Amino acid sequence: MDHGTERDTPPGRPAGPGAVPGDPVADPLSDPVADPVAGRVPLAVVVVDRDGLVSHWSRGATRLFGLPKEDAIGRSAPDLLPVSGVLAETGTEDDDSDPYDSYGAYDGLGPGLESSLHGRLSYPAAGRARLSGPAPARVDVLWWAYPLVGPGPERLLVLAADADGLRRDHADDGTGTATVERIAPGFALHTDFPGADELARRLPEILPSMSVGESARIVAQVLELGYPVLEFSQNDRVPVTPDWGVPRRAERRARRERAARARAAGEPVPDDLRGEAEDAEDLEYAAVRERLEFLNEVSGAIGTSLDLSRTIVEVSRAVVPRFTDVAGTYLREQVVAGEGFPDGVPDTTTMWHRVALEHTDEPGRWDDVVPVGEAMPFPAHTPFFQCMTSGEPVLVPRITEEMGHAIASQFEKRDIRPLITGRSMLLVPLKARHVVLGFMILLRHPERPVFNDMDRVTGAELAARAGLVLDNARMYTYQENVAETLQDSMLPHIPEHMAGCDIATRYLPGTLLGRVGGDWFDSVKLPGARTALVVGDVMGHGLNSAAMMGQLRTAVQTMAGLDLPPARLLRNLDDLAQRLGDTYLATCLYAVYDPIAGELHLANAGHIPPVLVRAEDGASELIDLPTGAPIGVGGVPFESVRVPVAPGDRLVMCTDGLVEVRGEDIGVGLATLCESAAHPAASMDGACDTIIRALGTRGGRKDDVALLMARLNGIEPDAVAEWRLARDPAEVGRARAAVREQLHDWGLPGPAAPAELMVSELVTNAVRHSHARPVALRLVRADTLLCEVDDDDHELPTLRSAGPEDETGRGLRVVSTLAREWGTSRTEAGKTVWFELTLPRR
Repeated sequence: MDHGTERDTPPGRPAGPGAVPGDPVADPLSDPVADPVAGRVPLAVVVVDRDGLVSHWSRGATRLFGLPKEDAIGRSAPDLLPVSGVLAETGTEDDDSDPYDSYGAYDGLGPGLESSLHGRLSYPAAGRARLSGPAPARVDVLWWAYPLVGPGPERLLVLAADADGLRRDHADDGTGTATVERIAPGFALHTDFPGADELARRLPEILPSMSVGESARIVAQVLELGYPVLEFSQNDRVPVTPDWGVPRRAERRARRERAARARAAGEPVPDDLRGEAEDAEDLEYAAVRERLEFLNEVSGAIGTSLDLSRTIVEVSRAVVPRFTDVAGTYLREQVVAGEGFPDGVPDTTTMWHRVALEHTDEPGRWDDVVPVGEAMPFPAHTPFFQCMTSGEPVLVPRITEEMGHAIASQFEKRDIRPLITGRSMLLVPLKARHVVLGFMILLRHPERPVFNDMDRVTGAELAARAGLVLDNARMYTYQENVAETLQDSMLPHIPEHMAGCDIATRYLPGTLLGRVGGDWFDSVKLPGARTALVVGDVMGHGLNSAAMMGQLRTAVQTMAGLDLPPARLLRNLDDLAQRLGDTYLATCLYAVYDPIAGELHLANAGHIPPVLVRAEDGASELIDLPTGAPIGVGGVPFESVRVPVAPGDRLVMCTDGLVEVRGEDIGVGLATLCESAAHPAASMDGACDTIIRALGTRGGRKDDVALLMARLNGIEPDAVAEWRLARDPAEVGRARAAVREQLHDWGLPGPAAPAELMVSELVTNAVRHSHARPVALRLVRADTLLCEVDDDDHELPTLRSAGPEDETGRGLRVVSTLAREWGTSRTEAGKTVWFELTLPRR
């Protein structure tokens, strides 16, 4: 492949057979007669360490500069490569003239080789220099210098080519100057210096004028190719290499060495070696193109979603059967669970889940022996442990019977040997950000060619791409789990039955990334068998909105427990939001249902109105109440209204995410809400589902949704008994008798004894502490037996420990021991102390 312009062969240099740009090339470091137009120019490769000493001196350097490797290693680079002159852009040095003069300013990247050798340049540079050396006396070279960055001692990579060998006659373009092609080097890790790994990582950064994708392709090609190449281009400075790789490089090298030995001995090269070499080159091209196509296809096939399970299946199916016959994927236990895990390499206690298994064997052959979903550790002596701890591929050309037995021993009573013995195995780690997430076991049938070094490189590239995709899916899954856990922890678990009402709720997370919002609902038990119903929505999305929602919800619960009127509660909530900061606003709808009085007491802070569905005729309507300003605006008054309701009526409260869709008037959503809420349903859950189907599946919804529905059953008058008691200790006995008689009339003899005892204690305290008004006693028969005692003293009693000689302090201890629940709350007139007893099932 060549993006440049094909040129004629330079005078005095024979063109090799098929010498055209992009053809397969021989190793230029071992080919003394190389054709530059075909990209076969010998290069000298020199590596300089941080002390300025030569740490690598290639055969090409020996040939170009005439100095053996053993004499060059460890010597000062400026001494070995003394610059006697750098050609200027004017094209003159002394009295010499040269058609390559313009190379003195090649791409403008640096002033000269000497500056690079002395470490004064920290960026890639290139140019043309005239060096004095032992043989010949003067060497005219084109050079490229690449600074190396990394933990190793290497500092600089220098490539040099014989400029005289590249000299060629150029026709005058009519301006009196010769047109000159530009030469850009591409190179590979054919050297063995310690900084090779860092150089491989730096290749995309130091190759000029390259996109990220093109650099990655070039690097993959060059790394496998094993020797440097040049591109000749009149317009572009893009390094281009021949097609990637050699599937059987060892075989090719052996044929070349046999041919070289024949030439050295003065013997003719056998025809079969020539033919095999030519056939091998053709096969190499076909194989390399196939590998590149394979990796491109794999890259396009994986990562189509952020779903971890789907990604795992995509990765496994991408390699079978084209690259392997069996692909088993193992992931860390925490990766599968979408959790984090400690830093550091895995160990023998790390559990690995088999999450996918693809194969070309007959169906079911692997299912019973190695089922998907199994978790297991791997001992330290296994190749699996080596792969997961080193983070490098492990190649086993053939699984011997001994190794097959060792692997099978990990599977207890299942004999896996027939499935693996004799097969070629390649283990590739799935890692991202230097962390091993899992690994893949790749197996080929015995009749298929074994995995080789090129397959190892291909597998490593495949695993690297798959690892990043899996890590993205893992992180997304982890963040989703965190978000959902946070959201679930903030949403209350509301009982289905409260005093005089049934409740059903729904929460739909938003479709935006993260799916965390500020919507909430709640219900709070209030004195007098009443229930507070709340729906709110913090504006915005994300963890900050959810955190703000949690604070407001907690505040509402606390203030509702104080039995504050709805308008005053919203006023206090707005004041609290002002103290928390002005970053967020919230809407809130607060309603108190009194099942005995048969009414709703509501106040609104910028929220959409609730829907009331009448049980009498099934008609639905939006409750007309003052909208109010959102919580957090500050300084705005709130008003409340009272709405009479009948038993069986339903109240529907929701957030705007259910009714509001971008591009649509919100009135359309509210009308649909009223219509769907009025639809008959067999249960409360069914009624909620009807609303969700009508509104929650509309296109364009991105916000989260909170929905609360309450069926207002009421409490029948004959289930309530009330008495007024004078401020006289003798009334305590009257109270006990009244309670005993009422429970007998209700057919509840069981709770009578504990109810009498607790009523006696509460009435005694009320009579003792009341000031002017009579004491009120009320029994309510609902899902539980509720007893309330009211007096005009505003000081709330507290539970305390009474000593053996104390005459007081034991009453509330008795109530706390016998009651199902109990509590106290302030009222406008004083306080209420109440308790509940569980009623026997009917």
